[in-house]
Amino acid sequence: MTRGIPDAVLIAGPTASGKSRLAMEIAGRTGGMVINVDSLQVYRDMPILTARPTGEDEAAIPHALYGYLAADELMSAGRFTREVSSVLDDCRRGGLLPILCGGTGLYFSSLLGRLDEMPEIPQAIRTAWRGRLEREGAEALHAELGRIDPVAAGRIMPRDGQRVVRALEVFETSGKPLSAHQKGSGTGIIDAAGALKLVLAPERELLHARIEARFDQMLAVGALAEVQDYLARRPETGRHVEKAIGCAELGAVLAGNASIEEARERAVVRTRQYAKRQETWFRRQFGEDWLRAASVEEALALVMPKLAEQD
Repeated sequence: MTRGIPDAVLIAGPTASGKSRLAMEIAGRTGGMVINVDSLQVYRDMPILTARPTGEDEAAIPHALYGYLAADELMSAGRFTREVSSVLDDCRRGGLLPILCGGTGLYFSSLLGRLDEMPEIPQAIRTAWRGRLEREGAEALHAELGRIDPVAAGRIMPRDGQRVVRALEVFETSGKPLSAHQKGSGTGIIDAAGALKLVLAPERELLHARIEARFDQMLAVGALAEVQDYLARRPETGRHVEKAIGCAELGAVLAGNASIEEARERAVVRTRQYAKRQETWFRRQFGEDWLRAASVEEALALVMPKLAEQD
């Protein structure tokens, strides 16, 4: 890449903030590739509720690491970073600007070397814990994790079977609790000084309106049928992709325990709460070297001149 132009663009922000649109705008103007930094959009299941790019988007602009994992596969920050490393190599060979876009702050931290490297889990240990998860359930294993690593257990929801098992696997493999590995001394694959970093953070009232409009659009294009199909194929619950907001709420509709109106209201409220947690995380974890913008237009005005700079 020409000297003086950033090595990569990182776009973080709360859900429904317009990150994907911004990433595609930058990619279209610079010849870039949009790389997913969202822990749910890596899965093939529930593309509507996880707000994955459409087929038209992916046909128009190169995208990577979207919708390629089965629901039973586990994506960790360490695995994610290794896979992004391979995509970055592809971008360098192809002369594409990497534009990393998403709302999973932990993954950005891993990319920048702010997380410890996790041990490789032997297949025998992985298989054993997956078997116990199926037989005993997530909540029983969460109780076991609480005895081994109360710090990690306090951060993981009892029904999040994949993350519970991950923490137990790390402990058995390394002899140390997961929380002991999360000291921020890892090796990053993106040089923070050489990257252009931005948080897209619309005003709260506008973000709330976008959240409502987006969920209504999800319902309009088939979110209920998407959940029905998923649950028919995977009646055993507890996978990470099921954390997609709307899955549990629409599942309640299908079970006859809620109306569609009640499900919509609950999903919108949960999404607002999630967006607030994301905003808090980005504010606390990302320092002054991250640009801030309230809209896509403002972000483009900040970013594009920097991408055009040359020594």
